[in-house]
Amino acid sequence: MATTEVEGEPKAAQGEKLKGRVALVTGGTRGIGAAICRSLAHQGATIAAGYGRDQERAEFFQHELKQMGVDSSIHQGNVASADDCKRTVGEVIDHHGRLDILVNNAGITVDKPILKMADDDWYKVLAVNLSGAFFMSQSALQHMMDRGTGRIVNISSIVGQIGNIGQTNYAASKSGMFGLTMTLARETAYGLKKAGKLDDDSIGITVNTVAPGFIETEMLDSIPEKVLDRIRSQIPLGRLGRVDEVARVVHFLCADASSYITGQVWAVNGGQEM
Repeated sequence: MATTEVEGEPKAAQGEKLKGRVALVTGGTRGIGAAICRSLAHQGATIAAGYGRDQERAEFFQHELKQMGVDSSIHQGNVASADDCKRTVGEVIDHHGRLDILVNNAGITVDKPILKMADDDWYKVLAVNLSGAFFMSQSALQHMMDRGTGRIVNISSIVGQIGNIGQTNYAASKSGMFGLTMTLARETAYGLKKAGKLDDDSIGITVNTVAPGFIETEMLDSIPEKVLDRIRSQIPLGRLGRVDEVARVVHFLCADASSYITGQVWAVNGGQEM
């Protein structure tokens, strides 16, 4: 099979598991989100990449996708705003004619010990990381329910599973995704069954979460090397993760062949939470 190589990324086989699908990835122009976009594109998906403020970076990333031969669009918005989420989903459907895959990847950190954490530090992180995933899913679900098919993948974190000093707000937001995922998975299956759109041959709508461990991204740039060494020592595989290792799990969950997997949390952390 043909291969496509992007600078800084390993070669990946070109496939057709997601040919004809349209995928919206929030926070999709850098880090894990950009890797997810590339991975979905390598499997044939059309990409709609969401971003918050850095338009220059978003346009550069879209140019990168164009160089790969990928049909794509970029969409600016604030996932903490329900109105922005509805607008963005509407833009994607208007532009591409459909929406098959939603990856809720956008996230922020405001790290402080709980006794020094201001009210706004708490509310801002919960609004982006958790409410953003809810608003985006809510906005996309009616379209998916009408069509009877869809994939939602939430990007959580190992911090939501084991906690982390100085990240009470982040841990709560990422842990909240587990309950959101399982409830949405149950509601979508129930809704499809009630509408007569769920049968033995249906690929249905699935909702899952991927929980990365400590991954080599810009988020870790501010962490001292001594702290990173301590983190590595706690990981059975002895290293930090790579963005493409997270992205690979996302594209697996989005494939038609993964239609019997829903309401699950997939850890990609080198065994750290064992």
